[in-house]
Parts: sequence; C-alpha cells; structure tokens
Amino acid sequence: MAEAADFQGTSPSPARRWLRRTGALLAGAPLLAGLVQLPAATSAQAAAQDSVRAASGSRTVSVSIDTLTPSAPTDGDTVTVSGTVTNNGKQSISDAHVGLRVGSVLTTRSAIDNAADHADRVSSSDGSEVGDKYVEEFAKLAPGVAQHFSISVPVDKLDLGEDGVYPLGVSLSGQTAAQPWERELGIQRTFLPWQPGEADTRTKTTVMWPLVSSVHMTAETGSNEQQTPVFLNDDLAGEISPGGRLDQLLSLGKNLDVTWVIDPDLLASVDAMTRSYRVRGEGDTTTAGTHQTVAKQWLAELQKAVVDKEVVALPFADPDLASLARNGTSVSGSLSHLKAASDVVANTVEPILHVTPSTEFAWPVDGAVDPSIVKVATSAGADKVIARSDSLRETGGLSYTPSAGRPVGGGTTAVVADGRLSTAFQGDLTKAADSTLAVQQFLAQSLTLGLQTDKQRSVVVAPQRMPTGSQAQAMAAALSALQSGNWSQSQELTAAAKAKPDPGATTRIPSASKYPSSLRRKELPRSAFEQIASTQDKLDNFQVILTDESRVVTPFGRALNREMSTSWRGRSTEASTFRQGVEAYLDTLTGQVKLIDKSDTKLSGRSATIPVTVQNNLVQGVDHLVLRLTSTNPTRLKIGGNVYYEQPIAVSGGHSQTVKFSTSANVNGQTTVIAQLYTQDGQEYGAPVTFDVKVTEITATVMLVIGGGVLLLVLAGFRMYTQRKRAAAREDQENGENGPDEAGEAVDGPNNPEGPAGRLGEESGTLSGADDPEQASDPTPDTAAESADPSGTGERVDR
Repeated sequence: MAEAADFQGTSPSPARRWLRRTGALLAGAPLLAGLVQLPAATSAQAAAQDSVRAASGSRTVSVSIDTLTPSAPTDGDTVTVSGTVTNNGKQSISDAHVGLRVGSVLTTRSAIDNAADHADRVSSSDGSEVGDKYVEEFAKLAPGVAQHFSISVPVDKLDLGEDGVYPLGVSLSGQTAAQPWERELGIQRTFLPWQPGEADTRTKTTVMWPLVSSVHMTAETGSNEQQTPVFLNDDLAGEISPGGRLDQLLSLGKNLDVTWVIDPDLLASVDAMTRSYRVRGEGDTTTAGTHQTVAKQWLAELQKAVVDKEVVALPFADPDLASLARNGTSVSGSLSHLKAASDVVANTVEPILHVTPSTEFAWPVDGAVDPSIVKVATSAGADKVIARSDSLRETGGLSYTPSAGRPVGGGTTAVVADGRLSTAFQGDLTKAADSTLAVQQFLAQSLTLGLQTDKQRSVVVAPQRMPTGSQAQAMAAALSALQSGNWSQSQELTAAAKAKPDPGATTRIPSASKYPSSLRRKELPRSAFEQIASTQDKLDNFQVILTDESRVVTPFGRALNREMSTSWRGRSTEASTFRQGVEAYLDTLTGQVKLIDKSDTKLSGRSATIPVTVQNNLVQGVDHLVLRLTSTNPTRLKIGGNVYYEQPIAVSGGHSQTVKFSTSANVNGQTTVIAQLYTQDGQEYGAPVTFDVKVTEITATVMLVIGGGVLLLVLAGFRMYTQRKRAAAREDQENGENGPDEAGEAVDGPNNPEGPAGRLGEESGTLSGADDPEQASDPTPDTAAESADPSGTGERVDR
C-alpha cells in the first residue's frame, strides 16, 4: 500500500524506502531458509534410502530357481518350483517366506529378452503373490546361509489367461531389525509358456544335433601293413567314455527327434580307435592305445541312434569356410583341399554308420556369412548354406519371424537359423539355476514365435558346434518339452531348406564389412594356408616315386584337411604346432630316400667308372626316379661322354642300389661332380651329393711301382745269366768238349726268345700297350672298371 501511494515518476521518501526493504527482507527470510534446508533434506533422504537399500534392498537376498516342472504346463498340471534362497546381507531376516508371482503376458520376443536381462530386479509389475498356502516360510534367515525351498501349485491357481508366455517370479519377503516391516527382499524371474490346447498352426522346428570334436589324429602311421595310426593325445577316449561330452550328446540325442550333423573326421578317428592305435607321448615316444572297447561301444550306439534319422555330413574335419574365404583363396590350391574334404565324406560315413548322409549343406562358423563365404561354401558342391538371423538380418519390416529357407542367388539356398533359439544354450550351464532359466527362455521364445502369425513357418535351430555336457543336457531338456508340447512339430533339415520361402524374407547376403570382428580375430591366417600349400607341394613330389602311394597320400591328405579345421579357432599356437608337425613328418619320410654321401675320388688314367649309391629306408619300394651325375668341368672330365648322364632308379623297400657311371678324362686335374635325384617329371628330389674327382695320367706311386717291377726283372735276368754261366763253366771243366762261344751263344743269343732280354721285352710291351682299354701303366682306380648296367633293386651295399 505504501508502493501504491507513490505517484509514478516521483521518488519515494527515505523512510518509505527503508520500510519497503525491511519488509521484503522479512518476507523472504522463510523462503531463504527453505532453500537452504532443501539440499540438506534431500541428502538426508538419499542417505536414509541408501541405508535401507544396504540393509534390505533387492540384492539382499538371492533367489535361485533350480527346477521348474513341468516346463510347459497344460490344464490340470501342478507346477513345482524348487531352489534356494540366500541372505547376502549383514542382518538376519525374520518372518520370511518364499512366494510365487505371475506377471502380465509377454507378447513380443524382445519383451522376453528384456525380462531375462532384469530377471533379479524387484519391480512393481511382478504382480501380487499367489498366496494362500502356496508359500514356504522361514522363521529366520541368517546371513550367508542358503535355504532350500519347494512350492507346488495347481496351474489353475496361477490365473493364467490367454495363450502366451508369462513371467513367473519367485520372491522372498521378510523384515530385518533395521526395517521391521515386511517387504520384498529378493526375486528371480523365469518364464512359464502357456499353451494348454492344440495350436491352430504348429511351427515346424528343425534342430541340428552336432557331433563334432577337435583334431585328434596325426599324419603319422606305423610301418606295418595295417598302418597303425598315431593320436595327438587320449582326449577323444575321454569324450566318448561314459559321462564324456560326446557320450552325453549321443545318449541324449538318440531320444530326440533331431537332425544329426556329423564331422566325418570324428567317425574316422573313433573307428581307428577300435583297432590297434598309438598315442603320442613325451618327445618322439608313443604308447599303445587301450580304449578299443569304449570306441566300439560308442560307434555301435551311434549306429543304432541314426537309424531312420536324417544325417548331415560336414566336409571332412569341418574346414573353416570363413578363414578359407578371407585368407586362403589367394593361396594356390587352397580350394582343392575343400573339394577333397567333401569328396571323401561318402566313403567315410557310409561304411561306418551304414547310412547315406546328406552332403548338400555348408555350415560357416556361427552362421556368419558374407558374399565371399557363400562363394567358397558352395565351391565344393554344397548348394545350401546354414546362416543365422543375427548375421543375415531381416530388413523387410516383417512383424514376424519368416521361414528359414530362402534363395540368395546362383542356385544357392540360405537356411537361416533363428539366432535367439540357436544361442540359448551358450555359456556356463553347470549350475542348475542357469540351466533351468535357459530351458524356460528357449521355450518362451519358441512359443512367442509361433504366436506371431497364423502362417505356418519352418524354423531351424543351429546350436554351437561343440556343446559341453551341461549345455547338451539343457538342450535335451528343452527339446523334450518342445517336442511334447502343443505348438511345435519336428522337421528334418532337408525339408526346412525346401519349404516355400516367405516372399518378405531378406535374401541379400550382408557385405564383408558386417562380418563380426570377434570372429575375424580367430580366423586362420594366410600364413597357415601358405604352409598347407608348401606341404602339399612336397607331398606331390614324394608320391610320384612310391610304388604304393596310398600309404602316404591318404594319411597326409586327411592331415591337410585337419589343418583347416574350424576347431583351431582361438587356438592359434596349437594349430601352428600341428601344421609344423605334419610337414616335419613328411620331411622325415622323404629323407628316407637319399643318396649316400661320397668321399673325394682319384682317377688314374683316361677312363674309369664311378659308383653312386641310392638308399631307400622306406618299407615300400620307390621307382620313377632318375639319378643324374653331372661334371662341372666337362673339358676335363665327361660323364658317359657328355656333361651329365642319367640312369633310372628303382629300389626295393629297406634296400640300397649302387649305380655305376662311366667317365672319361681328357686333362689332368680336379673336377667337382654333382649327383642329384630327380623325379621323372624333372623335379629335384632330395639334397644333391657333391664330391671331387682328381684325374692324373701316371702318379708318382705308379712310377715307383713300375720302376720297382723293372728293377726286379733286371735283377732276375742278371741272376739267371750268372747262374747259367757258372753252370756252363762247370760243364766245360767236366767234359772239356764244348767251346765258350757255343755256351755264350746259348745264353746270350739275342734271338733266343727264352732269354732274359726277350722275356723283358714281352712284359714291357704289355705295360705300354696304348690301345688296351685299361692300361697296365695305370694305377688301380678307386672304383673298378665294371659294367655301367644298374644293379638289381635288392642289392645291399656296405659302406
């Protein structure tokens, strides 16, 4: 009112200004006090809430649902839930009880994903407890102590409405000394599929049941007729023994309606274990394998399990198609290994399982594809590629999940497995709670998929290649419930691929840039394929000289397939060690056929023969080899009249052959000679042997020998002369009849061929005969001048 009394345009008096300011200050004091107190109150409230949360928040009690039966109840069933509750707080919980809560129906697959991600968070949407007598009470829960619970409730007490998936919460309520009133202290949610009646349209579901293992066999085999195989270790025996991973997969799968997806290498390895085999030990040692009985039992059970069931065979050793497409196609010959791995499938699977497998499917790791992977996957004859929906994503805006099969061009069909269903059983499922949640989530996703539309669709489940035992058990539990439920029916993989494709389904293969980096980091590098190519080149050069190449080509061919196995992903060190071992063993075998080292040779005279020995330490014979002896100085020394000379080689197993080459010398001096084996197509085989040949016309030693011989002849003649002269003198004395001229003529007559001079002239002519092929004036050569014809293949040469 004081302000109203002031006229506009005039200044208020000082008294009025003082009164006005004082009034404003007094009026704002309460507001200022409130503003000052607000942060303090907020902080205090937050602190109190934190204290409450610390004492009894949603994580104070952990709830574990270990079993839920039946997994998919129908009318008249009784649902039993059991598990444990654990007090994780510092205070005891009193007047506690475990109850069941049923939430609102989940109508989308993403809603199920979201509920699973927040399965242990307290929420107001959990619904009220079923109550009544369907609870389990605990007078006290001490800190850190787990208590078991089990609640059974008729399904009609759960008030389930329309068909669909309902979140089922198991909660613990109670109070603590700090918060002495009842409240919800912990919860765990799972899923309850509800389809009491027959579905109008059942979803056709194909489940791939993989029997795949890592690499177990080496390229090594025994030298006996059976070629006893050598295993890297005895791990496979553990997998197929009772309780082992592969034993569980077989035991569980034989009771399910599934498509068996089998790596032929696994069959070949187990089949090899049914007979004599060896296991690599420390260093180069091996020990005898002892699990023949286990191997026979496992194969016998598998043979019975696949009767009247679909069997899909992967290429031998399950080659890594993505690694081959990305890093191997630029290396010559890499694709031929994929073709070889595909060609041996029928001859491997049929004799062992007595069924004809389907070989028209290619399965890239995790179903991740790009154009190059599809191209490589179909290069060896397969025309159907198993992809996954998290790789080949739907882009057409469909409101439902389309059928798996769809054409992607070039006569190729992509069979797109459902990503959610295929990955439902990954991770550690050794705990019952984790396994139960995986089973219920799988069933929930399957039912929700079926309720998306009235259109019948074909769905494929492609789990991880090598499930653990606990993962396999969870898969089997889910499939058993699915196949006995009301919304799904089983279908073979071949039928799913041939099903009519959905016109709205995506058919465009994603680009290479969309390929997951996590998978890219685990690929086999280019260097791996280069080493495979190097080993193949050595094998090609080796096999052409063998009389029974199958003893080498077959084990090494399969070993090269194993070097490309998908099982090496994430195991780069082990993969490299395996490749090096295969190549090193091949080098050892090729080195068993070699030239024996030769020392330097000395030739005295114009011609002689040089022997060269080829040794074969293999158990089989070799032929189609050529031994070439080359003179590096043909002006001084020629081999067979030329710069070099070749002779064919054939050597029995465990023997040596000596080949003799004729040589001719034109000039004295030293010449280097090279001996080298070649295959008949001109490829060098093994290391050359180099030695020096020294040519001398007449050596000092030979001169001494000749001189000594002449001296002996002269001395012998002189002695004969003196002896005869003395004899003649005695005769003259006794008879006195003969003159000295007659006796001297008889002894010294130059024309007497029996005289010493005549005999000396005859020996001298023999030594100096220039036309003899091997002169007496020549010293004895290091190698005798023998026939140049090759020795027999069975000749043994002692050096």
